[in-house]
Amino acid sequence: MTAHAELRAQLDTLTTEAFRPELAEIDRLPTLDIARTMNAEDATVPAAVAAQLPHIAAAVDAIAERMAQGGRLVYAGAGTAGRMGVLDASECPPTFNTDPADVVGLIAGGPSAMVRSVEGAEDSKELAAEDLTALEIGPLDTIVGISASGRTPYAIGAVEFARTRGALTVGLSCNTGSALAAAADHGIEVVVGPELLTGSTRLKAGTAQKLVLNLISTITMIRLGKTYGNLMIDMRSSNEKLRARARRIVALATGAPDEEIEAALTTTGGEVKNAVLVVLGGVDGPTAAELLAASRGHLRAALQLALTTPAPTRAAPDPT
Repeated sequence: MTAHAELRAQLDTLTTEAFRPELAEIDRLPTLDIARTMNAEDATVPAAVAAQLPHIAAAVDAIAERMAQGGRLVYAGAGTAGRMGVLDASECPPTFNTDPADVVGLIAGGPSAMVRSVEGAEDSKELAAEDLTALEIGPLDTIVGISASGRTPYAIGAVEFARTRGALTVGLSCNTGSALAAAADHGIEVVVGPELLTGSTRLKAGTAQKLVLNLISTITMIRLGKTYGNLMIDMRSSNEKLRARARRIVALATGAPDEEIEAALTTTGGEVKNAVLVVLGGVDGPTAAELLAASRGHLRAALQLALTTPAPTRAAPDPT
């Protein structure tokens, strides 16, 4: 059997590649009917994700444990899967004020593959090993291999190499019994079924990947103390809209008047989490920073420390 024939035989076994005869004449339907059909297809994705929530939660707890000790979260995939990882990673610094090196997205073929296909890159396990070697992956890190088919060599190679370095591994695919899930410590297989366009895994599979990565990164950041309730208290205020949002977050968290919020943000250099602690804990900016450092960045724990610290060592925020 030739290499092409062998690959075709593999694809024939994948749910994500299955042909749907009932949609063979979809191109002849009115536009609104096509839109309704696609929308109905998309509506099935959340249920497929829900079926994997126990596996996702277990992976998140393991990821958060390592990141709390200084580990990194690294996504690795090719094509659409790789782009989903890069997208999720790139949103973490502005949303959670993480260092760009803390959550990393690797796509087969490098950054240029985000906008243009790099032929052959996804077929190389060696390329994945090279990319992870450059990051100096270690035991505290987590590698999430992403592949709709679950057979992409780049994603599998990333997981296999990461395990040789003692890193935690997660395999996210959209087919059951995938090689990717089997290679990882935590397998997440979100079975969304055949696509509306045969084999176009940028559709339901891509949507499923986006939802799962949202779950992984968001809940991990919650576990790391990057939120207070459902408020993004670690967000980075890098433009006027975000500075306005920062003030709104402090207001929602504290109920304080504008003058007190402005004073708190001034004394903390614009740090939202610190400003909330200044208002609710009745401490000054430097003390807020010390308490948060002692609490590993968890606001609730820092607030408890502030409220149990003897009053003479605490100071209200300077209104000026």
